[in-house]
Amino acid sequence: MKHTSDSRSYDLAGLYTLSLRLVIGWTYFSAFWRRLVLENKLIPDEAGYIGEKFNHFLPNALGIKPIIEYLVTHPDALETSMITFTLIEAIVGLFIILGLFTRLMSIGIFGLAMGILLGSGWIGTTCLDEWQIGVLGIAGGFVLFLTGSGNFSLDHYFIKKNKKFTHKKWFLWLGSGVLPLPNPKILVLAGSVFIFGLTLYTNQYFHGGVWGTLHNKSVKPKIEISNVLLTQSDLTFEVYRTQGADVYGSFLIGIDLLDKNGTILKSLDIRDLSKFPKENIRNHYVAKVKPGKHSLIIPLGAKADLTVSLNDIRMKGEVHTIKLTDISGIEWTAEIK
Repeated sequence: MKHTSDSRSYDLAGLYTLSLRLVIGWTYFSAFWRRLVLENKLIPDEAGYIGEKFNHFLPNALGIKPIIEYLVTHPDALETSMITFTLIEAIVGLFIILGLFTRLMSIGIFGLAMGILLGSGWIGTTCLDEWQIGVLGIAGGFVLFLTGSGNFSLDHYFIKKNKKFTHKKWFLWLGSGVLPLPNPKILVLAGSVFIFGLTLYTNQYFHGGVWGTLHNKSVKPKIEISNVLLTQSDLTFEVYRTQGADVYGSFLIGIDLLDKNGTILKSLDIRDLSKFPKENIRNHYVAKVKPGKHSLIIPLGAKADLTVSLNDIRMKGEVHTIKLTDISGIEWTAEIK
């Protein structure tokens, strides 16, 4: 009688989470649908390549930055990973929608959402978009693991058909039905506290959303200048775009070389930067710095060494400061040491 009561409770719990299951399932399956069916975004040399989007995560990722950096510096491994990742999203999303091996797929949801949270939880120009998707995906995956699927699922169909494998303990852990735990309250409490703690920690880490000053690294671009090398003929320096909107590049409209008094020794304007020699740009990642129609375009996460000729400057040794100017008016400077 107790077993019947428990089964009934889990059937109802699985039924009540049907909308959650369908929406979460489509959230992940639609990634595959968008990237491969509606439009092919898995081709490395074409616009919209998902690997370049992945590169956008790099500057402020939490804990998994070395993995991302390895992939964006190894294009073949990145392409394989993006294809694999997309297929996993397709399988997990579709199986969740169908309610097939629900608990196993919910673990997949949990893992995928964790990757989104740690990799891109800092991105979102208005509503902390990626952070919300990540934490809600983790919480939703955990709930689906606890409830399994009820009516309107393949798990439930196989249970009602009394298939032999549905009586196995492994099916209860990976599919649906009564979760074989003597006291599920402990798992529910521990999992909920962990997820809530992770939510507060990442909200604070990425956005200062719990205490202190709120900040949003997606609002305006930021470029870091480093590894400055001055020779008799050239000035080489590294630019790295670490902040700003992921869908909008930084448009560099000015590079000025100044002496210690702030006098301009050499200036590259819009025309110069739109024709900046490609051989003077050495990109590190798949997101590439490149000349555009009216500027030098620096996508989010792009890192490159730029070389500026000094042949037209008489007092080469007087170069003291580099100043970069964005189309928005933001300026970044670095002293030459």
